[in-house]
Parts: sequence; C-alpha cells; structure tokens
Amino acid sequence: MNKIRTETDRLIIRLLEEEDYTSWLTQYENRLPSQHKYDEGKIDMSICTKEWFRDLVAEHFQMAVDDKVYIFGVFRKDDNAHIGFVDFSTIMRREFQWARFGYTIHNQFWKQGYGKEAVKAGIGLAFEKLNYHRIEAHINIDNVASIKLAESVGLVYECTRKGFIFENDHWTDHLVYVINAK
Repeated sequence: MNKIRTETDRLIIRLLEEEDYTSWLTQYENRLPSQHKYDEGKIDMSICTKEWFRDLVAEHFQMAVDDKVYIFGVFRKDDNAHIGFVDFSTIMRREFQWARFGYTIHNQFWKQGYGKEAVKAGIGLAFEKLNYHRIEAHINIDNVASIKLAESVGLVYECTRKGFIFENDHWTDHLVYVINAK
C-alpha cells in the first residue's frame, strides 16, 4: 500500500508515515490566519502528539487497505515540507470505478502553483494506480478558488446538487465537477 505514490518536478504525493510527524505538525502550526470562509487557517494542534499522529497514520492506512478512502500527503521534494493533501473516497467500484476527490493546500503555500501541480498529479494517481474511471469534486457554490483550480486541471462542471452536504448546521448545495479516465 505504501508503494502507491507519485512525483512531480517539485512534489511527492504519498500516504503519511510516522516519520512525517514533525513536517506535518510544523506546517499546520505555520498556517496563516484564515484567508476566506473555506480556509480553516490556524488550528489548535495541542492534541496532536506523536502517539495521536501514529494512530492517524494507522487509520489512514487501514482506510486505504479497505479501499474506502485514500488520504495522500503532499510533500515538497526539496525540504520534505508537508504542504497539504489530496484525497479520494470510493463511492462505487464494480462497473463504476467512481470516487469523490478532495484537495487542501496549507495557506502559507498558496499562489505558488502547488495546488494545481498536486491536483493534476493526484488525478493521474487515481486513474493509473487506484484504477478509478470517474472522479468527482464536490465544491461549495461560492468557493471560487476551488472552482478555478478544478477547471484548470480539466474537471468539467456537471451539475449542482441541491441540499447535498450537511455542513455548518445546514444542508448546502454543491457544484459537481467531473473527469473521466481517458
């Protein structure tokens, strides 16, 4: 399972490992204050001990083994800085090979091209190594940055799902952007 990874010129995308704790924690602690409503900004990391992180790594690994969720850390090659995540949740296998796709880049790394690079590489990994055929990104209707990123790597608007995800104490509409394997 740990062999599922991909690289770009600047990035390595792979499952988290216990040895990633310091890089992972440092970059969460270095987050800037929230830049917009879909950016968590600084987060209280006080519960995130090495033991807590070890359990997180084990949980992520088990979800991947079970083919439920793949949460890949995005690391910068030159200094191993943890810059974010790309993740895939299996919706249906069999004749569908269908997954939901998400992405998060820590805000201190924004506007450097890492998001586009990570998302593009993540899509390739999903098609080539996870054998998905269809990937959907579910995006809040006013999350302009995420919409632009999805469109820049070839995802196409398919529909708006009304009352689709329960967040912030109510059901919210989401745009569905899709890409299929070639």
